[in-house]
Parts: sequence; structure tokens; C-alpha cells
Amino acid sequence: MTPLPSPSPLVQSFIYGSTGWIVLNRAERRNSLNAEMWAAIPPLMKLLDEHADVRSIVIRGAGAEAFASGADISEFGEARNDAAAAARYEQLNGEAFAAIRGASKPVIARIQGYCIGGGLAIALACDLRVADGSAVFGLPPARLGLAYPLDGLRDLAAAIGPSAAKEMIYTARRLTAQDALRIGLIGRVAQDIDAEIEALCAEIAEGAPLTITHAKRALDHVTGRPGHGDEAEIARLSQRCFDSADYIEGRKAFAEKRKPRFLGA
Repeated sequence: MTPLPSPSPLVQSFIYGSTGWIVLNRAERRNSLNAEMWAAIPPLMKLLDEHADVRSIVIRGAGAEAFASGADISEFGEARNDAAAAARYEQLNGEAFAAIRGASKPVIARIQGYCIGGGLAIALACDLRVADGSAVFGLPPARLGLAYPLDGLRDLAAAIGPSAAKEMIYTARRLTAQDALRIGLIGRVAQDIDAEIEALCAEIAEGAPLTITHAKRALDHVTGRPGHGDEAEIARLSQRCFDSADYIEGRKAFAEKRKPRFLGA
């Protein structure tokens, strides 16, 4: 395991094999997210995304009680006491969500326990969401009187569709892991979440990185996720795949009936 320097002890990061990890490290507060934590996420995402050995990135909460129980409400009196302050706060967490979405590599949310509000928004900014049976999901803006950010609503609607998204917002109802699986909020419920994440990351690591980046950008484009690229960018990424050494390796490995060894070049 290789630890990475972090701007905050409340967000830790390390590399293990081909997987980069970001850990929301505030277990005593159920990993509730304060301004310091939001600000730490973008530089850590950049480090992991640019690291040559990393093929996928996993975000998790410290401990098993929560992925993240939401934004730290104790900050709201100062950070969101009026529209101007709320806009500054939303810019801070918006930059964190954009960094997660903008990674060229797959980003996976590993979810145990509470995944509420801002915590769910982080999970929705990820490409894939894997939970165990302890997971609990919810969006409480209608119980707090605040407006949910537009990009967050786009992520939510892209994941579960507008009707289910409206019901989540309107009711602020808590969902179990099975509820979340049924509506597509998560991709799977794992019996052993560590084994499930390890296997998923290993499968991703065997794929061609350029192909995966192209697919990520193209799918974000067709589903209208925030920050998605335009068709010209997607065409460039497609051309890069066909011009790559990995494409030559893929064809050669297929002909030789062996596993390809992709280098992302």
C-alpha cells in the first residue's frame, strides 16, 4: 500500500495494486462532510487519475457505519446562511463532484451504512455504486428547506430516471439497499463487499484503459451527465483507441488465444 499526501487528515488516499483509494475519514461523525473535506477531494482525485499504475478509483467511508451521512449541518449556519453563502458552499462541493465525474478512470463508490444527502451525491458522481446490505440511502433537502443543486439532480436522474428522482426528493424517504437496487441507484448488493470490490477492480484492470475512458465519456454524453464531453472529444478518444498500441495488442492476443496485456498507450 502506498499512501498519498492529503491536504486534510479527514480525507485519506492510497494506492493498492492497480486501485486508487479515497477514504472519507471522519468515522466519529459518520463521515459527515465539512468544507475541509470537500476541498481535499479534487487534488486527491487528480493525483490518482494521473498515476500510471492506477486503473480504477474507489471511494469509501471510514468504518462500517457510514459511507457519508451527508454534509455537516453544523456548518450551515455560517456556510449556508443566505443565498450568497450557499452559492459559495455549492461551488466548493460542486468542484469535488466535478473532479469525481471528470476522472478518466472508472470511479466506484463502496457503500456501507448511511449514504445520505451529500454522501449520496458523491456516490452518484461515481461511475459505479456497490453496497452491502447495511446501506441506507436518502436525500433530505425537502426536510431542510434547501434547493438541491442542478448537477446533482442530473446525476440522480441519469441513474434512476426522472420519476424515481422526483419521488426521492419529494418524500425524502430512506431506502434500503434492496430498494436502491430495484430502482437502479446502485448496481449490486454484495454479501462480501471487500471481495466484490476487489474482483470488480481486477476485472477493470484487465481491460484496455483507452477503451474504458472512451466508453465513460461517450456514455456520460448520451445520458446527459454534468460535464460530459462533446461529440468531437468523443471522436478524438475513439481515434486514439484505433491508433493505439493496445489495439494492436488486442488483435494479436485474440489471434494467439491469450489474454491481452494492455498498457494504456
